[in-house]
Amino acid sequence: MERDELAAWLRLIETPGIGNEGARRLLAAFGSPQAVFDAPAASAWRALLTPAQVAALAASHDSAAVAAQTTLAWLAAGPDRQVVPLGDPAYPDTLLQTADPPLLLYTQGRPELLQALSVAVVGSRNPTRQGLDNARSFAAHLSRQGITVVSGLALGIDGAAHEGALDGPGGTVAVLGTGLDRIYPRRHLDLAHRIAAAGLLISEYALGTPPLPANFPRRNRIISGLARGTLVVEAALASGSLITARMASEQGREVFAIPGSIHTPQSRGCHALIKQGAKLVDSAQDILEELQLPSLAVASPGARESEAAAAAGHAGASPEPSTKAGSDPLLDALGFDAITLDGLSARTGWDCATLSARLLELELAGDVARLPGQLFQRIARS
Repeated sequence: MERDELAAWLRLIETPGIGNEGARRLLAAFGSPQAVFDAPAASAWRALLTPAQVAALAASHDSAAVAAQTTLAWLAAGPDRQVVPLGDPAYPDTLLQTADPPLLLYTQGRPELLQALSVAVVGSRNPTRQGLDNARSFAAHLSRQGITVVSGLALGIDGAAHEGALDGPGGTVAVLGTGLDRIYPRRHLDLAHRIAAAGLLISEYALGTPPLPANFPRRNRIISGLARGTLVVEAALASGSLITARMASEQGREVFAIPGSIHTPQSRGCHALIKQGAKLVDSAQDILEELQLPSLAVASPGARESEAAAAAGHAGASPEPSTKAGSDPLLDALGFDAITLDGLSARTGWDCATLSARLLELELAGDVARLPGQLFQRIARS
């Protein structure tokens, strides 16, 4: 993209008060950003914008030129960096089918993933150990079948989904709520570098955009819009993951949810989605079959059973005991529902001091998770 064309796009999109809706009205009337600014004076804009919007757009030239120079320098830093405007052949078809597609996408990484068959995997920033295992397992299976996993680079489930997806050829797409030069959270800086090398980073926000709270719910429409379906691994009743699921439903995309223990707050959002019509899944293969997505690899024998076991932290599940701990009597008594120390003492007849010591050993061994509210839960293993 040439400097003048880029400056016109940035001037149109970044002018305060214009927004996507105002920009789309101008593009529909004039055909391109350059044509908007080549129109005879600002009088041509008055039929489409408010007086305040006209004044803001007329005054935005200098800042757009500076932003264009910054963006061109960023693009020149690597061949894997692109700016993809609405209407470009590289613009993802799935986003074009949504009600509010971004007007400009900044990307870094594998550009072909913009058009890849994909599934979004989202969930809690404060997941259980079981939730993290499920996110990695489902994402890895999807990626091994050639399906790209889309998520938001947040802590918790998002990060685990990206990590799992990097294990397969499908790769992963991370949709940021900041400029691509401002990775957030900083704890995921290394993960972002890995995704840029083997997957794709995407943002609709200009370079230098900080992590503003309002940007993250808004970017969720891109996560769901890129994907054929959205899987919610764990979510509280009030969470950004449920926003993503709602947007997916509004976009006509499928919503999937993994059930969990009825005692775990992180499962309540998934249970609410299932009550509202989301498809309950206990393996990644369920998602592939529901969406009728092609597989590029053949799952090894028993893979479906392993995934089902990994997702078996919900009420009533009863997979085989951990092979690591064998038939440990405490694990057998613990089961897969969350339980308090007092409840476990009543169930086993052991005193709380003995239970606490043994639970700590099992927690360090990765067989038990300590949940909020002084609850304990056995971790299912494949």
